[in-house]
Amino acid sequence: MQGSSRAAAAASRDALTGALAGGADRSRLAEELFAVVGLLDGSTALRRAVADTSREGSDKVALADRLFAGKVGDETLAVLRGVFGQRWTSERDLTDTLETYAVESVIAQAEGEGRADRVEDELFRFERIVASDAGLRSALTDAQASGERRLALVESLLGDKVAPEALGLVRQAVRAPRGLRFDRTIVRYLDIASRRREQQTATVTSAVPLTDEDRARLAAGLATVYGGTVHINTVVDPRVMGGVKVEIGDELIDGTVIRKLDAARRAMGA
Repeated sequence: MQGSSRAAAAASRDALTGALAGGADRSRLAEELFAVVGLLDGSTALRRAVADTSREGSDKVALADRLFAGKVGDETLAVLRGVFGQRWTSERDLTDTLETYAVESVIAQAEGEGRADRVEDELFRFERIVASDAGLRSALTDAQASGERRLALVESLLGDKVAPEALGLVRQAVRAPRGLRFDRTIVRYLDIASRRREQQTATVTSAVPLTDEDRARLAAGLATVYGGTVHINTVVDPRVMGGVKVEIGDELIDGTVIRKLDAARRAMGA
């Protein structure tokens, strides 16, 4: 996001912050914002009208009122007015920002229920499962299959096995990927969650599952090095044999046995 869109996103965030701090029904706020994103994505004329840089912000705020007053909650309308009234570099920046606010509302709901970490873990694990299973990935993204069929598959796989916020976001990713692959959509949601929670995320690969104590100790150690809070996502891969591989930001710390063996083989062959 560049130019005026960056300033627009910063200016419109106050409306979201106010809605969340004011006791909004966060689930409803998310649902309504996702619905508006879908409406804008489906209407070129409306999307252009909202993002038209030649129109005054007050005109676009009035447009939000005409379209949505009485049809969405007051908090949702306040967020829409805050977003519509800004000057955006592109239509996509505007709709992406609305989608970001919808995801943040879901994460805020999870935070209020004390299960935000669980939601992140479940989204990450399901994304990895789908990425490693071509058949499942195809079934979830098959444009020839009805939306109801794909959503029914999600329900059968996850149902009451995951937090409602995680289920809702997976359903949204299947229902409206917005031109992205399913896995990229989930990764985007996870990035939004990390930014909202002001934390970094580390992906840790190990030969055996880490205990809660292992995860806590590793998170604390990484936080000391990188600052802030670090959330740990784990991947179990027996091929690493032992040790752990840590990916955080653009950095890779590979302390696995297999890497050490590879290094030894290279040294012996040198």
